[in-house]
Amino acid sequence: MTSIDRVIHEPVRLRILSILTGVDLADFKFFLSTLGLSRGNLSSHMDKLERAGYVEVQKGFNGKIPHTDYRITDGGRKALSDYWAALDQIRTSSREGSAS
Repeated sequence: MTSIDRVIHEPVRLRILSILTGVDLADFKFFLSTLGLSRGNLSSHMDKLERAGYVEVQKGFNGKIPHTDYRITDGGRKALSDYWAALDQIRTSSREGSAS
């Protein structure tokens, strides 16, 4: 059986990584409005992705206002690609099993 990356498999984290594959950077406010999460919930998901090495966090200030940007890492791109390949393998094997 193909192993699914449980960090990525969570729907919100899958959406975050999918978004980050299409942009250079995305900031905290963008994800808040796009995903409709609370600040704490979003922070928790980003922390898990950062600890897994899938997302790079860049913190700074715009004047005196804190600003956080996120970027997908090369490891995150590979993990997401592997995740999709694992799902494809599961779909293929389930189709083959139902054809019997």
